[in-house]
Amino acid sequence: MQRTYLAFQHNAKLHTLQTVVTAVRSVAALEEANRGLFKQAKYDDHVVVTEKTIFHPQGGGQPSDVGAMKSSDGTSFDVSMVRTSAINDGEVLHFGRFTSPSSIFKPGDSVTQSIDSEKRNLYSRYHTAGHVLGAAVRHLLEKEVANFDELKASHFPDSAACEFQGLIEGKWKDAIQTRLDDYISKDMPVEIDWWDEADFKANGLERLIPDRKAMGMTDDEKFRVVKIIGAEIYPCGGTHVDSTALCGKTNVKKISRAKGMSRVSYVLP
Repeated sequence: MQRTYLAFQHNAKLHTLQTVVTAVRSVAALEEANRGLFKQAKYDDHVVVTEKTIFHPQGGGQPSDVGAMKSSDGTSFDVSMVRTSAINDGEVLHFGRFTSPSSIFKPGDSVTQSIDSEKRNLYSRYHTAGHVLGAAVRHLLEKEVANFDELKASHFPDSAACEFQGLIEGKWKDAIQTRLDDYISKDMPVEIDWWDEADFKANGLERLIPDRKAMGMTDDEKFRVVKIIGAEIYPCGGTHVDSTALCGKTNVKKISRAKGMSRVSYVLP
C-alpha cells in the first residue's frame, strides 16, 4: 500500500480537499490490529483510504479530525475517527459510515474531503498551547529540577497535560503560569519547517532527533518541526495556530507527581 499524503502537514489552512479513493473496506473485514484502532466502530461501518488527506489522524497527543467525504454523484461518508494503519506504514484509515448503505465509494472515485473547522481550530489551539507550556516549564525549571527533561504530552481538550522527568513541586505553579502568560501575550509567531539530522545538530538540538526507522521514513525525507519563534522548536506532525496569542488564555490547572515524573495539566477557556 502507498503511504497517504498528509496534506494538512503542508497546508493546515486547507479545510476542503479533492482526492481519489484507493480502498474501501468494511470494519468487519479489517485485520484485528486495525479494528482495534477504533473500538467504537460497528461492524457495518467502513474504512475509506484516499491518496491524500486533510484529516489529522489521532496521534502525537492530538485528537482525530472529523468531517465528511462526498463524491459528485451525491454519495456521502461521515468521518468519525481517523487513525494511521497498524499494518501498512503511513496509510491513513478514515473510519465512518455511508449516509446510504446502498451507495458507497469505489476505488478510483474522486471525492471532496471537508473537516469540522471549529474542532480543528480548537485542537490546533490546544496543541500549540501545549508546546508553549512545555517551553515555559523548560526555560523556568531545567536547571532547578534534578534530571529534568520533557517527555510526552496530551493535547486532548478534556485531558490536556505535559509530562516531565523530575519532580516539580506545587510551589512552581504560579511561576509557570506567569511565564506561560508572558509567552502567550508576546504573540510569538509559530512556523512549520522541515529538518534533517544536520539541522538539529546545527541548532544544538541533537536530543530532539527522531528515530527515522521507527517512523518508517526514507533516508532522504526530512522531519517536520514546529518553531515557536523566541521560545522552542519541537519535532511535530500536528496542526497549530499561527501565533501564541491565538491560543488564547491558557490556564495551568495543577501539578501532579508520581514515580519520578511530573504532570502539568492545562485548559483553554
